[in-house]
Amino acid sequence: MKKVSLILHYLQDYKGKIVLYFFTSLLAVLFSLFSFTMLGPVLQTLFIGGQTNLSVGKGVAAELTTTVNNFILEHDRLTALTYSVIIVIVFTLLKNMCIYFSFGILNPIRYDVLRRLRNALFDKILSLPIGFFTEERKSDLISRMTNDLNEIEVSIMNVLETFIREPLTIIFVLTSMVIISPQLTLFLILFLPVAGILIGRVGKSLKKPSNLAQEQLGHMLGVIDETLVGMRVVKSFNAEKHQQARFTQLNNIWYAVRNKIASRKELASPLSETLGISVVCIILWYGGRLIFSGDTSLTGPLFVVFIGLFYQIINPLKNLSTAIYNLQKGAAGLERIEALLKADNNIVEKQDAVALPGFNHTIELRDVHFAYGDKKILNGINITIQKGKTVALVGASGAGKSTLVDLIPRFHDVTSGEILIDGINVRDCKLYDLRRQMGIVSQEPILFNDTIFNNITLGTDGATQAQVEEAARIAHAHNFIAGKPEGYNTSVGDRGTKLSGGERQRVTIARAVLKNPPILILDEATSSLDTESERIVQDAINTLMKNRTCIVIAHRLSTVQHADEIIVLEKGSIAERGTHNDLITKNGLYKKLVEMQQVK
Repeated sequence: MKKVSLILHYLQDYKGKIVLYFFTSLLAVLFSLFSFTMLGPVLQTLFIGGQTNLSVGKGVAAELTTTVNNFILEHDRLTALTYSVIIVIVFTLLKNMCIYFSFGILNPIRYDVLRRLRNALFDKILSLPIGFFTEERKSDLISRMTNDLNEIEVSIMNVLETFIREPLTIIFVLTSMVIISPQLTLFLILFLPVAGILIGRVGKSLKKPSNLAQEQLGHMLGVIDETLVGMRVVKSFNAEKHQQARFTQLNNIWYAVRNKIASRKELASPLSETLGISVVCIILWYGGRLIFSGDTSLTGPLFVVFIGLFYQIINPLKNLSTAIYNLQKGAAGLERIEALLKADNNIVEKQDAVALPGFNHTIELRDVHFAYGDKKILNGINITIQKGKTVALVGASGAGKSTLVDLIPRFHDVTSGEILIDGINVRDCKLYDLRRQMGIVSQEPILFNDTIFNNITLGTDGATQAQVEEAARIAHAHNFIAGKPEGYNTSVGDRGTKLSGGERQRVTIARAVLKNPPILILDEATSSLDTESERIVQDAINTLMKNRTCIVIAHRLSTVQHADEIIVLEKGSIAERGTHNDLITKNGLYKKLVEMQQVK
């Protein structure tokens, strides 16, 4: 039960419907059983009914035989046969109506649990800190939300009906068999543990390879994603064979694991059927022996019904054995999903978090340290940024510039020290209020496969067409958008591939303009553009920066010469700070960086 505890947690909300499903399933089993056992009287009518001196012994089976025989004596065989056939038809109809109603109850439960589980996974992913995604493969997360969930639907949710309906069928059918012949039923039960032992051994061996199969599929999705995104690099370096070899290796491993799982899974049905037929043959021999000896009230027709009842047990037993295999198989995917749902989230909002209605005075970093595990990134950073000022962060790659700005909107939390906005620690602020004060334009413009309008209005619900167009004009984007066949309703394609680099960046700037944040973070916003696009985008950025508090990361130092303060980072520490002219006069690290770029 521990393996499916997550599913059971979700099912708790449907107790009433599950009880109703149990009730309709119970009626379906009873109607099915009654309609089938009525074949006994029909056979009695056809073969041995109407005898005046019928000797049938004692027991329920004997009483049934006597009752049918007396009815025939009072009426006639055709009347008895007619009543028996009508009863079989009516109860079969009732059985199928109950089955239909039971599925009408169960299916919405099954799909709603999967819907809620999928929502919970996506909500969890949205809530996790940025650092989580640097450790996890994107393809593995996608695999958990798609393939693992599909595995749960097939392997676990679909067996709910099996674990409710089939045990009921087995219990009532066995009870009927005991009523017909206790001796024969007891003899039959002695063989059932053998099937259980064989099924259990095969089932235990499924879980580990199932988990491995899901992991390999995640790796394959990763190779596919990397190849599609980096197709230009693959072709330019003639790396097709290299990528093909990576994919083929993973595909072959997945193929072997899936074959192993399938061979064990498919063993369930033939194993159950072989055991069932073997037991039937033994029952035929033993039941015939009892009838021949005259030591039982069992008649030939009732013996035929008994064999038919046993066959009604075979399918439920086969379904249960298959369900056990599927449960083992699905448990692997369920564990991977549960691990994601229980992933640590160290960026949490305090219950008594304070509102941050606006930004009025300063951003202050006090003795900030940050580390990824044992790797120190920032050491003792102290910075104060006054409202309306522009601070530039420069330095070599890996100096800690991007990490530093990620700490301000709490994409990460400081290892020690504190970050204050208007004197309030960002850890004490409501996350929504904190991030509402900031607009971020990064080096790589992130657009979603949607219209230009929806990309600009991302996170700013209720913006009008006029407001969006005004933001686009400020970002120098309106003209090229208006020139598109569908204007602002033009789809940007997957990751914005239908737009050029400069156009994508200007759309992201328009997004920041529309948000109208008091604090602006620019993370090398023009470094990946060509000269002409850089000039246009830089003009848009300069317009955006007016009357805002700006934190700018730049490799091209020509873009930050007019910053109020330039902070030079080296290996996670502040090496120099001051205005452009001050730092040039100091003749230190900043001047070397300037001379390397020939900034004059």
